[in-house]
Amino acid sequence: MTRHSTIPLTVMLLSLVVPLLAAAQPAAPQKPAARQKPAVPGVKAPAKAAAALPAPSQETYSYRAEGRRDPFVSLLNSGSDPQARRKAEGLSGVLAGDAVLKGILKSRGTFLAIVQGPDGKRTYIMHPNDRFADGVVKAITADSMLILQEVSDPLSLTKQREIRKTLRAVEEVK
Repeated sequence: MTRHSTIPLTVMLLSLVVPLLAAAQPAAPQKPAARQKPAVPGVKAPAKAAAALPAPSQETYSYRAEGRRDPFVSLLNSGSDPQARRKAEGLSGVLAGDAVLKGILKSRGTFLAIVQGPDGKRTYIMHPNDRFADGVVKAITADSMLILQEVSDPLSLTKQREIRKTLRAVEEVK
């Protein structure tokens, strides 16, 4: 190595090491506050930096709307959520995923489904082509009901999906 190539290398190393050493040294102990001079008219006294600041409070933050909108609610999808809209009375207010198939009966050669709502209190008798809040009953067989549900997710490629509700849990074949 030549002498000319070692000088820039030394300078570069020193420029990296000196700030690290300065940061690693302990802070000098602070001196007690000096006696203040009497105030001179027209000249402002320097503000005390650390002593004048109030201590940070330990209370938790809570948002108060006070008539304003919630900033954490999306403006893009407001009102498009099927859960958020006002539910209709009866079967048209029940979502397809919330309905529970309780029984199937046969009347005049067609199958009818006995469906219980999500509250567990109301029971409905459904025919093929009856509507839910987000779907329609396509078919009812002796042991299941097929629902065509409308998908309201804007990112989904499929706009409809089939839901099959069965009377009994299907046992896996070993």
